[in-house]
Amino acid sequence: MRKLSVDTVLRVRIKHRVGQLAKVATAIAEEGGLLGDIVTLGIGSEDTFREITVETESDEQAARVVDAVRRVDGIEVAGVADRVFEAHKGGKIHSRSRVTVEQVRDLRTIYTPGVARVVRELQRDPTRAFELTSLGNSVGIFTNGTRVLGLGDTGALASLPVMEGKAVIYDLFAGVSATPILVDTRDPEEFVRIVERIAGSFGGIHLEDIRSPDCYFIEDQLKSRLQKPVMHDDQHGTATVALAATINACRLILRELKNAVVGQIGLGAAGSAIARLIISYGVREVLVTDPSPVALERMVGFGARAVDLPTLLGEADVVIATSGRPGLIQASQIKKGQVVLALSNPDPEIDPDTAVAAGAAYASDGRSINNALAFPGLFAGAFRARSRAITPEMLIEAATTLAGLAEPGELVPSPLMKQVHAEVASAVAARAREIGLEGTARP
Repeated sequence: MRKLSVDTVLRVRIKHRVGQLAKVATAIAEEGGLLGDIVTLGIGSEDTFREITVETESDEQAARVVDAVRRVDGIEVAGVADRVFEAHKGGKIHSRSRVTVEQVRDLRTIYTPGVARVVRELQRDPTRAFELTSLGNSVGIFTNGTRVLGLGDTGALASLPVMEGKAVIYDLFAGVSATPILVDTRDPEEFVRIVERIAGSFGGIHLEDIRSPDCYFIEDQLKSRLQKPVMHDDQHGTATVALAATINACRLILRELKNAVVGQIGLGAAGSAIARLIISYGVREVLVTDPSPVALERMVGFGARAVDLPTLLGEADVVIATSGRPGLIQASQIKKGQVVLALSNPDPEIDPDTAVAAGAAYASDGRSINNALAFPGLFAGAFRARSRAITPEMLIEAATTLAGLAEPGELVPSPLMKQVHAEVASAVAARAREIGLEGTARP
């Protein structure tokens, strides 16, 4: 399937003639564009004003589509906009007050002199910051931009739109206040020192888009130094959703995941975390393969068995691939009855239809594996319990909750369903209490 990633919005005036809209659609199709939403903005005596969304593979193709539409007789292109750039203008987040200030007494209450009483109270008992400030519901999203999406090392500043997107998701889906923090260093030790010094501003630390193996060192160090939840989302958010999807993929073919042999192809940040979480879940045998001997050795230390790719594909009942290498798995390598989750984006290791045709019992790609399903509820749950950590037990609780909330035939639920995030948060908080972490967080 083609990956159409550019959404262009055309505002056009179309003369009232039979077949005019069809001519516009034909012009778009002839340039290989995909017709999206059509919204009528106004109807006049001689023409109709419409907004038409066109999906294309590139900016160059979008320009050709626009030119083709302009050449259609009876069509006036009144405006052209890129939907993505329009949405990002001015940024996507803004800090807002939760209180109203209309009179002098309001100002005296929230600022001086009244605020001095709260300052003295926090001096006396720092833990009250969780109830008397925003600390108990705030996340700092820290990145240095060294591994952004599939774009590689973009640098800290270029990663900011991604971090703003995370902040929007936190707010809308879980009511958590999140602030992007750009850490302009590639030195992992300096990164840790910087985060440690400003961590007091936040109740939790969300690490994002940091290259491997730096991300492991950074997360481990911050977990050991801070008494508040720290989580690298590229690892554990992705692993949580992948585990949920794997549980349901096995259910669809009436198989119990814990009794299966699971193979993990690719041991970057996401792949290694998926393998570790599956081991923690209780799967009896986990096979791993990767070009890096260091990555393999690390996973063997966690209980996995290192093998080559043909061995993994020949022995595994469930294959999970996060290699970033399109077409890595050949149809001839599929074992009859396997579950195959080829999760690399935008192009999977094997097309799901190809895998099923080759004998797989079930196959899917990574389009539904969205870590937006996990991180809002994970942190909201940790905050609710005032847990000092987000543990594998809490990740597994989130994953099993997500698996249970999926519609029949689906691997995971839609991230747009707010109730999903609320239920994940409740489950995570309950699990934190069960394992004795309630009330252990410190400012």
